[in-house]
Amino acid sequence: MSPASSSGREPLAAIFGCAGTTLSAAERDFFRAANPLGFILFQRNCESPDQVRALVAALRESVDAAEAPVLIDQEGGRVARLRPPHWRSYPAAARLAACATPREAVSLTAQLIAHDLATLGITVDCAPVLDLAIPGADPIIGDRAYGAAPATVAELGRTACEALLAGGVLPIIKHIPGHGRATVDSHKALPVVGAAVAELAETDFAPFRALNDMPWAMTAHIVFRALDPERPATLSRRLIAETIRTSIGFDGVLISDDLSMAALPGTLAERARGALEAGCDVVLHCNGDPVEMTAIAGSIGPLTPAAHRRLARGEARRRAADRGAASFDRAAASARLDALVGAGA
Repeated sequence: MSPASSSGREPLAAIFGCAGTTLSAAERDFFRAANPLGFILFQRNCESPDQVRALVAALRESVDAAEAPVLIDQEGGRVARLRPPHWRSYPAAARLAACATPREAVSLTAQLIAHDLATLGITVDCAPVLDLAIPGADPIIGDRAYGAAPATVAELGRTACEALLAGGVLPIIKHIPGHGRATVDSHKALPVVGAAVAELAETDFAPFRALNDMPWAMTAHIVFRALDPERPATLSRRLIAETIRTSIGFDGVLISDDLSMAALPGTLAERARGALEAGCDVVLHCNGDPVEMTAIAGSIGPLTPAAHRRLARGEARRRAADRGAASFDRAAASARLDALVGAGA
């Protein structure tokens, strides 16, 4: 199904954030004019269930698209935009992986998160993290990773993805082709990885290759010297074409990580154009700054036909997998998760 609005307008190849818990008139007018593909929510946007549902509806109404993707980062642990008292706190990936029955713990967590999101109208979760926990790396990944072994990360990542899909939520595997080796936080500076291609293929890239059938993936703002010594993955045509699309074999929707992160060079407009020219299907801008969003909107065009096909394929999969959600026993799943990882985790 095409993400185009009911008016037939082609959506801009961008996902935007908004400033607060309700849409201002200026935001509504801007989104109506720019017509972004969809939106992303952060903790600043999430006050209560009814408020979030109303905001999601208002965002979709602003682009006249009842099925516009609405994203959120709800991994568990440190990265959770929905928090108590209205939403449950979930364990970080590393804690789930340390359970006696890690696949069960991961599946229960993803089922519960999918239920949280689906009841709010949120259709895409920026999770799971498929990066490896590499000793000596910057802690920005840390316990967000399922571990250091590629096979374990792949197995638990697939478990999470399948549980999210079964609950009617599209997963985004991140940060392709791998953020685990970064020695600096890409929010603050540009990480450079010097490992050889053969080593990367056996380690960092392996979980993404194992899950190359997933519907969405998010790029890493990281330079891999052996693949492109000048440009981070998000802006590297060579790396996206040869590594992500060919060697890893990912053919789903490729979305950039947040364009406002300090790892990327140039203006916001240059970053947006560069990411799309490199091969990303969609660019992501999170902070809701109207000046920055206006610059991005004025510098890029609509989705490509290939992006349309990838989005439609993912949405069809989400709909096909959305079964049994109405009969999901949330209380039983939550109690079982507590038994595995500890109450209130």
